[in-house]
Amino acid sequence: MKDYYNAFFKDIDKFYESLTERMFNRIRDFEEALRTGEIKGTLDVKPIERPGVKGYVAHGQFQVSNAPFMIPKGQYAENRDPLTDVFDEEGNIKIYMELPGVEKEDIQLNVIEDVVEIKAKDFFKRVSLPTQKTDPEKATSKYRNGVLEINVPKRPEKKDESTRKKIKIE
Repeated sequence: MKDYYNAFFKDIDKFYESLTERMFNRIRDFEEALRTGEIKGTLDVKPIERPGVKGYVAHGQFQVSNAPFMIPKGQYAENRDPLTDVFDEEGNIKIYMELPGVEKEDIQLNVIEDVVEIKAKDFFKRVSLPTQKTDPEKATSKYRNGVLEINVPKRPEKKDESTRKKIKIE
């Protein structure tokens, strides 16, 4: 019997690889045409190659026809995921996030049982906590020198008498 599942996804993988290779080749060709003067203009291209993310950020001005095509600087800002560390300690979960250049007043922070949401200017991130047994009401945070520190206490493990049921042996 033919393995339709693997055949289907193998075709998608081949298509994606081909598309990605063609896209990167076109960008390299365009860069080369600018460098050799075949196309007039300026272009600052930075490749993005992180796990799960590949692409380019391009800023510049160039002419490929009679009308100039302009990409203003800052129009397509490079997306950056701030460095984030999560530590699961004895009674707390600590999160450290680098947010350089962000003012304390521009940070919004929400803590739910198993998720911390951070919003700062144009940035939004959800950080999954390693446990759902937290006490969001007692969470605290500090922001100093561009580093946000979040402390989420864990709920103490209690044996809840209301969930314990004594069974009589007959």
